[in-house]
Amino acid sequence: MPALIPLFKNWVPAWLVRVTMFVVLLPSLVLFFLPLSNVNAAAGYYGIEPADVQFLVVIFYAGYTSFFSLEKRFFRYLATKEYFFIFTLVQLLTSWVCYETHSLLILLIFRFIQGMMFTSTVNLGLAIIFNRLHSGRARAIGYSVFFGMLVSMIPFNNFITADMLDATGFNVVYRGAMFSYLPGLFLLAVSMNNVRLNIKFPLYLLDWESFLFYGVFLSLFGYIMIYGQERYWFEDRHICIAFGVMVLSLALFWLRQFFLKRPYFVPNVFKYRNFILGGGVLFILYLCRFTLNFSSAYFTAVLGFDPRHLSYMNLFNIGGIICGVITSCAYLLQNRPIRLIWIYGFLSLLIFHVWMFFLFSRQGNPDNYFVPIFLHGLGVGLLIAPSIIFMVSSVPVNMSDTAAGICLFVRCAGFTSSIALINYYDLLKRGTHFNAFMDHLSGNSPLLKQALLRQGKALIGHGLSKYQAPAAATRLLVKQIGLQAQVRSAMDYYVLITGLIVLTLIVIALFPYVNRTAIRWRKDQPAPF
Repeated sequence: MPALIPLFKNWVPAWLVRVTMFVVLLPSLVLFFLPLSNVNAAAGYYGIEPADVQFLVVIFYAGYTSFFSLEKRFFRYLATKEYFFIFTLVQLLTSWVCYETHSLLILLIFRFIQGMMFTSTVNLGLAIIFNRLHSGRARAIGYSVFFGMLVSMIPFNNFITADMLDATGFNVVYRGAMFSYLPGLFLLAVSMNNVRLNIKFPLYLLDWESFLFYGVFLSLFGYIMIYGQERYWFEDRHICIAFGVMVLSLALFWLRQFFLKRPYFVPNVFKYRNFILGGGVLFILYLCRFTLNFSSAYFTAVLGFDPRHLSYMNLFNIGGIICGVITSCAYLLQNRPIRLIWIYGFLSLLIFHVWMFFLFSRQGNPDNYFVPIFLHGLGVGLLIAPSIIFMVSSVPVNMSDTAAGICLFVRCAGFTSSIALINYYDLLKRGTHFNAFMDHLSGNSPLLKQALLRQGKALIGHGLSKYQAPAAATRLLVKQIGLQAQVRSAMDYYVLITGLIVLTLIVIALFPYVNRTAIRWRKDQPAPF
């Protein structure tokens, strides 16, 4: 392939190319975690449960991950311009369906399709960007910018939709998504040549079976992780059926890989221990990344912060991510040891979790949390790009595509596992603490009587009748106990993640052969991971 394929017309300056690709990529990145921008608003509008909103993101991730390997065949078959127009129009159509429908089943189907189209957007978009990046320095910056944008999407979505959702229904964000694709389509239409990045490869012998098995496995894995705790895991018939089909799909998918001439994944990739170690680090990172969701629930439920102020606080997280990404990119370009970057990143996350543990209480000011939230973003920004690039560099060149696909699977599994852990601590542990608090209260307790009497007097002073005040005081006390139980469950969860981070730091410190993996900046290295 030539050093620089003329993808854009001669009159298009380099800065306009960058703007065009940013405008093309951003709407799809926003669409990824869009339902999590305000879970309660999404659940209220569509008439579904918060767990269903979480599953909408998981099903998008399943479509993205499962279509990754198959998409490369379409990438090699279609010219760049027509391919862009095809999947962008599909994204517009799916966004319109999500805007119009109230059916959870239809939402899930089209969110899965959106995930597939996101694979196409990222693969082609980054391939075009990296076609113009010749040096290792430029490619390192390209990887860092993309991953920095990706991990910033939840706080960014929260920020741009907070005021909008205050005044309108949740489906308006999908209407906004539809309009956001139009500038990219226009810029591509006037500035891009209809050329190919690869030699045309016919669409025959497409491995739809592996895609189907893999997609079913990921979707059912997400289903079990999301709904398992609230349905008491294998006591529920639907969870048992989902588990059986999931295991069967995984077995069929994996067995196929040993008999295919062009397998979805090359099984030998798991023979490289640094690749496995990198996968473990990436998985722990994704568990740590989404602990901020627990903090956000604490801010809104316990401290009473509204979505707008919470979105402003999350700007500190975005600032931390930017600083972390810049720092990690500089370290990579200086050929600093990966172990050193990992240690810095996990130390930052360790400080965040320990600090937040001591800040959890029934009262708090927003400015107390600015620095910890920044440190969380700093740790994630330091770790995300080096961890993925390390995994891909740990295997031979001919396995890079498989390594990139496994990286994507690890991120998907980390995201769904973090939701499962959060649900476990939010539903079970909070209930355990609530019952423990209630067991310590009895009708004969002098402290309880004083608290109810004091609360009753306060309610009467605010205009409530003396006949209604005792019952209202009891309800308020139960509510306060529930909030305290939520605080305790958050503290327990942060203790668990703190222990995982400490264990990860010990493992990193005890395995010096991590530094034997040389980071590669090849031109044909897989772009999107």
